[in-house]
Amino acid sequence: MKVIGKVWKFGDDIDTDLIIPARYLNTSDPAELAKHCMEDADPEFAGKVEKSDIIVADKNFGCGSSREHAPIAIKAAGISCVIAKSFARIFYRNAFNMGLPILECEDADKFQTGDSLSVDFDSGIITCLKTGQTFYSRPIPPFMQELVQSGGLMKYIQKKV
Repeated sequence: MKVIGKVWKFGDDIDTDLIIPARYLNTSDPAELAKHCMEDADPEFAGKVEKSDIIVADKNFGCGSSREHAPIAIKAAGISCVIAKSFARIFYRNAFNMGLPILECEDADKFQTGDSLSVDFDSGIITCLKTGQTFYSRPIPPFMQELVQSGGLMKYIQKKV
């Protein structure tokens, strides 16, 4: 599977409160959560993000509480994947459980807001379309890709039952 999208760059330690502030946790409606995605990190993000865009961050993306609302908000905002130097482990698992593909890439700091990337989940190859440079991440394992393609763990299980 491959995606192409525009980069939205964030730094280190983007916690789940920055991804979806706690004041919006009174709903689990994806469309409502999407309206507030990244609001405390970039108040204009939800109004500017486009379908298939990509969030890129540095270390420890998704730290903080274990809320599933964070990957739901990101996915519902139209983000096709998140690339970071590292992820908090609970966010990593929640992302795939919600059907949001994520990739760890040591070179995440090389990307800037506005860059266009081509991301191949099978090979882990990330290409900056502006410069033609190629970067590498660990490919998303086939089972995890099945979760993403199914729309998350619950939908995957429903298909199997």
